[in-house]
Amino acid sequence: MNISVGLSFEQQFNLRVYKEQVGQLDLSTAQDMLLEVLRQSMVKDNLLREMIKNGI
Repeated sequence: MNISVGLSFEQQFNLRVYKEQVGQLDLSTAQDMLLEVLRQSMVKDNLLREMIKNGI
């Protein structure tokens, strides 16, 4: 199985845009947003795990 783990050019561009936006946030807002991103990542992991478990 050949799996690419890098970022596409579009993703790299979006990352640069986000980096500029995040740099303007205050610490409290950045921490809140980071926790929300981590929460969403965990939900995504759970969904993928369930899909694999159910053969979807």
